[in-house]
Amino acid sequence: MNFIRTAMLLAAMTALFMGMGFLIGGTGGMMIAFLIALAMNFFSYWNADKMVLRMHHAQEVDERSAPEYYRLVERLARNANLPMPKVYIVNNDQPNAFATGRNPENAAVAATTGLLRTLNADEVAGVMAHELAHVKNRDTLTMTITATIAGAISMLGNFAFFFGGNRNNPLGIVGVLVAMIVAPMAAMLVQMAISRTREYAADRMGAEISGQPLALASALNKIAGGVSHIRNRDAEHAPATAHMFIINPLSGEKMDNLFSTHPATQNRIAALQEIDREMGGRGRGRAQASPAYGYDEPSAVRPWGDASDDAGPWGRADDDRGPRGPWG
Repeated sequence: MNFIRTAMLLAAMTALFMGMGFLIGGTGGMMIAFLIALAMNFFSYWNADKMVLRMHHAQEVDERSAPEYYRLVERLARNANLPMPKVYIVNNDQPNAFATGRNPENAAVAATTGLLRTLNADEVAGVMAHELAHVKNRDTLTMTITATIAGAISMLGNFAFFFGGNRNNPLGIVGVLVAMIVAPMAAMLVQMAISRTREYAADRMGAEISGQPLALASALNKIAGGVSHIRNRDAEHAPATAHMFIINPLSGEKMDNLFSTHPATQNRIAALQEIDREMGGRGRGRAQASPAYGYDEPSAVRPWGDASDDAGPWGRADDDRGPRGPWG
């Protein structure tokens, strides 16, 4: 099923790419776009994960450079019966995380420094378990390739104005305008293609992997507040990768509308609370969607990690001398 889903998505992206080539350069443009799309699909399969990590300036860490973080991911990978993924840290104040890679044997997980400072250990475990669930479900291949091709489609749209005057263009200026309008819609296509049910599925599996659904719910609550108040400039420069993060890094999603990349955070929290009840209330962590994190009163967000019970080994030191680095 995952193979068929990926193949259908790639076919749709390729068709859109070819259609834009036709609008810009006629039949010749369509054939050139087809050849480029084939090359991109092949290249993306093998290299898209590296490109995404590079876009966000992710730095690989190991047991020596980030012992607590690395061992946490290692433990969760064992719980999930997964090979140990590569572990990355993104130097970004916005709390967030993502996973990438074409299969579980070639996967990578990344967390921002903002996330490691903001969340306590249980919450970090919940987030990384969610990302490992994407790896286990093989969502990362579809998500990564889609991000690469969607970015290329947007770039082609930007070139349409300059190269659309070709006399082989069957629709003339109309074709150019259509191509320029379609290009901004590439992000919407990504949002529609990447089913939001994957986030719910990853939340459920992540709760099972970590054993703490309420800790993941609490983490989502904090991340949503951080996203709405802290910009992620790398994500703004590469908006086609937004669907890969645990919460959209471009804005705090407030509605389960048709074109959102993620379900509303409140709905995800409610689902995790139900999962906790199914598990007999064994999960730890607080899960209320409090206005303190910006759902009803965005201006009331409290500083990250200002409560001692919210700050863990990646947050504020026990002696309260200030924030410690996220690398252990």
